[in-house]
Amino acid sequence: MKGYVHSFESLAAVDGEGLRCAVFLRGCPLRCVYCHNPDTWAFGKEGEIEAEELVRKIARYRPYFKERGGVTFSGGEPLLQAEFLCELIPLLEREGIGYIPDTSGAVPLTDAVRTVLVHAQSVLLDLKFWDEENYMRHAGRGMAQTLAMLDYLEEIGKPTRIRTVIVPGINDSEEILAQYLPHIRGKRCVTRYELLPFHTLGFFKYEGLGVENTLRDTPPMDRGRLASLQTFVDRNR
Repeated sequence: MKGYVHSFESLAAVDGEGLRCAVFLRGCPLRCVYCHNPDTWAFGKEGEIEAEELVRKIARYRPYFKERGGVTFSGGEPLLQAEFLCELIPLLEREGIGYIPDTSGAVPLTDAVRTVLVHAQSVLLDLKFWDEENYMRHAGRGMAQTLAMLDYLEEIGKPTRIRTVIVPGINDSEEILAQYLPHIRGKRCVTRYELLPFHTLGFFKYEGLGVENTLRDTPPMDRGRLASLQTFVDRNR
């Protein structure tokens, strides 16, 4: 079976524990207004690769991984290619390489998706917005599948880091963040709730793709304000 890879990042320090190789897979069911990788939305034939070849590429970075590192599968939405990831699992295990999926959770909990989650070192799960209305408005789909995935991760006891991108004018207030917290409160699997700053580094991609950028006039998130909001959620979750 072939997978579809958009790009690689050789040494990523913010996509899970330890030093990691990040593999960005193609395809995404969401259209988040703040997405910095709109070039990963579509599949196409670019980046077509066999499982064995991909693992050989990942294994080149094994000397840097050490015990806590590994590979992070991001995107796009990596779990759209869950069957391909299932083919990678035994090959990565043979090489002694662990993996983390970085997912929106916006996919059905198929057997293949469950298998990927069960065998992962841990999971990065995006909680993008705080209610159904704002998921639909800002991501193009609802939040039911994301919450169902979080329930499953709790059921299997998989260490999970929840992440939310903070966008000025959308969710950059304590009042709004307080509405996220009930979704994760009491979940023992959640090891951290991490707020990430909205940035404009991927804006040039929208023009090149001919895609409307509704946040083109939005400034990057202020780091001081982000730190204050992180303190708020840490104290209240």
